Amino acid sequence: MAAVLACGPDAVLSHRSAAYLWGLVDTWEEPIDVTAPNRRGRSPEGVAAHRDGSLQPIDKTTLYGIPCTGVARTVLDFAAVALEWEVRKVVAQAEVLGILDKAKLRALLKRSRRRRGVARLRLILDTIHPQTKRTRSELERLFLQMCAKREVPEPEVNVWLPAPDGKRYQADFLWRDSELIVEADSRRFHDTDSAFVSDRKRQQQLELAGWRVSRCTWEEVEREPRRLAQTVQGLIAQRQG
Repeated sequence: MAAVLACGPDAVLSHRSAAYLWGLVDTWEEPIDVTAPNRRGRSPEGVAAHRDGSLQPIDKTTLYGIPCTGVARTVLDFAAVALEWEVRKVVAQAEVLGILDKAKLRALLKRSRRRRGVARLRLILDTIHPQTKRTRSELERLFLQMCAKREVPEPEVNVWLPAPDGKRYQADFLWRDSELIVEADSRRFHDTDSAFVSDRKRQQQLELAGWRVSRCTWEEVEREPRRLAQTVQGLIAQRQG
């Protein structure tokens, strides 16, 4: 708030700082990003003042009492200063939080054609899978993109299934007709002792229920998508045959 007030009456929190305020990123570092369309002179210490005359009233809002850019404008500004993988994570997080209005974001891109980050963000929006909002991690999003690109039949995503022990377990990717489940494991959530034990119990119950369970890793999805896609296609064909 102090940074915004120091930059004048029309100033708003923006870029990385606004992304943090919206909960789209977990951390932020100084300087604090503020867009001040009419400001002149040096920026206050610790503040990065962006002088942008294209900021319109529709691009502004107030969050926790702090004037800031709206979600669409925040994502666009973030795309101008961040790496592509960071932008993808921010877009995905906005979907998870239920605050991403794609129509509004595309309208903003249309009237911001010459701005930095527009082409990158448009490409990301064009490659988002329709079921992305139902996935729980970037790994799952990459898996869906791999399926679409490699002509792997589209799976059901994050499906709850009953098991013989009376519990319900969630399958990452399910091909119901082939009785196949593929679990996508990342080190962040599965490389612990407790996760090792629970994953095995879960797999046993799913297999007892009649499902075939196969597992893949981040490295396979990211670095060996062609081989992994061929493996999944083979597993699907086995039961169909």
